[in-house]
Amino acid sequence: MKTTNGNHGLGYGTDASRSNLHGTTILAVRHKGKVVVAGEGQVTLNDTIIKHHAKKVRRIYNDKIIVGFAGATADALNLSERLEAKLERYNGNLTRSAVELARDWRTDKYLRRLEAIMIAVDESRMFLISGSGDVMEPDEGILGIGAGGVGAQGAATALLKHTDMDAKEIVEAAMKIAASTCVFTNDAVTIESL
Repeated sequence: MKTTNGNHGLGYGTDASRSNLHGTTILAVRHKGKVVVAGEGQVTLNDTIIKHHAKKVRRIYNDKIIVGFAGATADALNLSERLEAKLERYNGNLTRSAVELARDWRTDKYLRRLEAIMIAVDESRMFLISGSGDVMEPDEGILGIGAGGVGAQGAATALLKHTDMDAKEIVEAAMKIAASTCVFTNDAVTIESL
């Protein structure tokens, strides 16, 4: 995993990830020339399911970038809008935009309070962006965040290494596995691909 600040984890030790990120599993897989991002739709408040079909994966910047987010919805949407503004400013350069967003997120008094974590992908790059200033790119082209993210990422890694499935098939199977093992994850999945 490549990172801009020397932290080689998956971002689970960040300020945003220590908050209650229940109700979300986001998975991104790059394989065989495709990148696929999926997010399940369950939203919980403490121990209660509030919604089954939330959309936590969306396209931004003229549909050239896919983002998936975990955490407080309003915070995640705010960050998505800010990332899109950075993409406009830096002519679609996802790397520069992600680093600038993470820098702002870490240093701005208002943004520091936002409780979310984000995956952003384009045709060639994939990043986990956190409020701790982390901008991490996985070595193997797989990222998972949220309550079921570790399980989905583990399943996707095994499927990528031991099957001939394409990226979409891997994501679909891994999200089903996450839904069957994580109580905060359901099987109402939104999938976007580039």
